[in-house]
Amino acid sequence: MRMSQLMTKTLRQAPAEADTVSHQLLVRAGMIHQVASGIYAYLPLGWRVLRNLEQIIREELDGAGGQEVSMPVLQPHELWQRTGRDQAFGQSLFTLTDRRERRLCLGPTHEEIITELVRHQVRSYRDLPLLLYQIQTKFRDEPRPRGGLLRVREFPMMDLYSFDTDEEGLDASYQKMRRAYLNIFERCGLPTMEVEADSGAIGGKDSHEFMVVAESGEDVIIRCRQCKYAANMEKAQSAKAEGEHGPLKEKEEIATPGMKSIEEVAGYLGIAKMQTLKAVFYAADGSLIFVLIRGDLEVNETKLKNALKCADLQLAGEERVRQAGLVAGWASPIGLSGVRTVADDSIKMGSNFVAGANRPDYHLSNVNYPRDFQVDTMLDIAVAQPGQGCPRCGSPLVSTRGIEAGHIFKLGTVFSEGLGASFLDQKGETRPIIMGCYGIGVGRLMAAAIEQNHDDKGIVWPVPLSPYHVYLCPLGADKADVATAAEEIYAELGSKGIEVLLDDRQESPGVKFNDVDLLGIPLRLVISPRTLKSKSAELKWRDSEQSELLPLEGMVRRIEELLRPGNRPGHPQ
Repeated sequence: MRMSQLMTKTLRQAPAEADTVSHQLLVRAGMIHQVASGIYAYLPLGWRVLRNLEQIIREELDGAGGQEVSMPVLQPHELWQRTGRDQAFGQSLFTLTDRRERRLCLGPTHEEIITELVRHQVRSYRDLPLLLYQIQTKFRDEPRPRGGLLRVREFPMMDLYSFDTDEEGLDASYQKMRRAYLNIFERCGLPTMEVEADSGAIGGKDSHEFMVVAESGEDVIIRCRQCKYAANMEKAQSAKAEGEHGPLKEKEEIATPGMKSIEEVAGYLGIAKMQTLKAVFYAADGSLIFVLIRGDLEVNETKLKNALKCADLQLAGEERVRQAGLVAGWASPIGLSGVRTVADDSIKMGSNFVAGANRPDYHLSNVNYPRDFQVDTMLDIAVAQPGQGCPRCGSPLVSTRGIEAGHIFKLGTVFSEGLGASFLDQKGETRPIIMGCYGIGVGRLMAAAIEQNHDDKGIVWPVPLSPYHVYLCPLGADKADVATAAEEIYAELGSKGIEVLLDDRQESPGVKFNDVDLLGIPLRLVISPRTLKSKSAELKWRDSEQSELLPLEGMVRRIEELLRPGNRPGHPQ
């Protein structure tokens, strides 16, 4: 491709609304264009990167036994009602009505459709296992799109689904896809961290995410440096510090005038926050929930929502709390009735706590479970925090930020039972198909690659992702020998399958070099009267300050070697 013909315009400044490095650089490099909030067009350079990603994904999935299909974007809303996910996705599900008043939705994911397809194709255990995938446009009505391609309303995504006869088969498919994912990210030159994750609205049981570590990431990863335990903040567990244990004392009412928060109460009484019990109120699908947790910890709402198995979870307002006969700020589990109570297991890690007295300006000291109150459900619903102990080895946990690049789930029979996808086993008995789900956000992966590979000049693409392998720049192209040499090299590189961007514009060297640094093309090859005197060209890697003179004779063969994976130590390609 010649730059004079390329539809792209580079920008020196990023738009004010671009809030991440990848967003800024993709716009400045002319790779994407925002059409509306959370909706982007991919311009030629950006589309080439996306196609490179898709090709790597296809090759690895095909190699693992995957079969590619294409499923419709428009889906019957009835299928989502049958699985209950119309409620789980809530307002993020785009819905519409056709001219015959039938409700449809724009697919944010395709579990319902793929299960319906397999229901009609699979009859016997002999038809299984299956690995079916697609790369398709998905839609989610994000309330706050941000970060360019990191959180959008329309996005390209690969989703693969596995279908097996039993749990052992699911385990094998899961590990096969896990290995394929690791291969994909390795080939893309993107180091990732595999972490335990929550399944969210997808459902299912075991779930892992593959995170690209980046400061701009929306996800917080809790991990252990010693045993390599790692989990998304929504899923992470920790070994909570034990509080003081001593003889149980008699309850005593104490005045705490105007003091509602844990910080205020603990400071006023001169005690540690871990000596208090915190009451938090939620509305779960409309029902009031009293949540109790030790005062030094915070409620993990994802864990709580999973425990309650509710579609909607929100903090309850003071009026709702007051109607239940409770006093916000001074609420107590003691004497509580008619309200479901969920407690974090930390309330057992200590004794003689301070808790609300359920009347304004008063608390109770020496409150103990189960002597003084009961709860309906007790489990871990706390946010894991850096510095707490690792749940596996006890070493201190640390945190980092990351971008979710891929997600794998063990769905089990959630969808097959709900939609009637079954098979006849060897005994002729009908059994539900065991399913798994595996997704990669392709546009998000493109943005994550930039978040991990950039400098103050622009993008630094790993070779497999770059829109072009080589940027060929003739300087002094008005001289016949320079123009001729550039055209010959351009043709020869192209004949070897090396993708070249020839900068034939009438621009200064400074403008050209600034543009190629912004675009992030791995190899820069410069032809000039000076280099031709020594029968060579100047070669420079994008992420190197040093350049070298490469003899014209044998140059194409040398560039082929340099671009092969593993031929540049310390630089994944």
